[in-house]
Amino acid sequence: MKRTDLNLMQRIGLETLWVCAYVFSVLPRWFKYYVVENLFYFLLYYGIRYRMSVVKTNLRNSFPEKSERELAGIRRRFYRTLAEIFVDTLDLAHLTPAKGRAALKVKGLEEHLKRVEGRDWIAMTAHYGCWEYCSFWGLYAPTQIVVAVYHPLRSRVMEALYQRLRNGDYATTVSMKESLRFYLRNRERGILGKNLVMGLIADQNPPRRPDSHWFRFLNQDTIFFDGGEKLALRCHLPVYFVKMDRLSRGRYEMSFEPIYDGEEEVAEHEITERYVRLLESEIRRRPELWIWSHRRWKHKRDVSR
Repeated sequence: MKRTDLNLMQRIGLETLWVCAYVFSVLPRWFKYYVVENLFYFLLYYGIRYRMSVVKTNLRNSFPEKSERELAGIRRRFYRTLAEIFVDTLDLAHLTPAKGRAALKVKGLEEHLKRVEGRDWIAMTAHYGCWEYCSFWGLYAPTQIVVAVYHPLRSRVMEALYQRLRNGDYATTVSMKESLRFYLRNRERGILGKNLVMGLIADQNPPRRPDSHWFRFLNQDTIFFDGGEKLALRCHLPVYFVKMDRLSRGRYEMSFEPIYDGEEEVAEHEITERYVRLLESEIRRRPELWIWSHRRWKHKRDVSR
């Protein structure tokens, strides 16, 4: 969204929020992560109890084998994660290469660079840890640019703010409905001569269709977006699952797990199935890093059909 698409009051609101985010991002690290984060955690968990009933239901249905005490521990740690992600996201307002490299390390960097050098590829990630840090890949691979495929926000001001936070030398954004056309239009020359990394947060809740395919995910029947699979098969692009492992406050390590090589003959839904299995494994390993406050299972499978 361009700044000129906003009316005067919206532009004032945008610039006010941007100044606040920028000022916040240049504050000392200890203040952001040990003062603001803790305040935000207490507000979310003890104050407004943000979507607490949704979080409790999602955790209980996903981990029926766990005790109430174990679920309560995951729940508290999740709200800590949510507060930290709030700080991480605002911190993007003043991003420098040194700051980005400090926030994100890449495991197996040389190996992955060899696999994707000189070609476009698809990075499938999730609302797990600070997913916004995936855009820092361009710091390590200067010949590639991350194209973050996303669902636009309803608020025009917040949409413009997120656009400003996400777009830069290392990443750009495109709406989900425009992603295929965007890739087909830019795949020959890339962007600024760089290869495209189509980044998809593929664990969102898609609209239910009569032909929706259901996957067994965290003990529940679940539908997933299949845009990554369709793009990979149509354009013969390799697909990698992006793992984000939290090391400490505001510090992550990224690694890549191959899903599809761009040439293999696969059954329908197989690429998405592989993604689902890898994501579930990561969630079971560190459940507090996934966003449990989303109404992920609002669509129910009709078992009578």
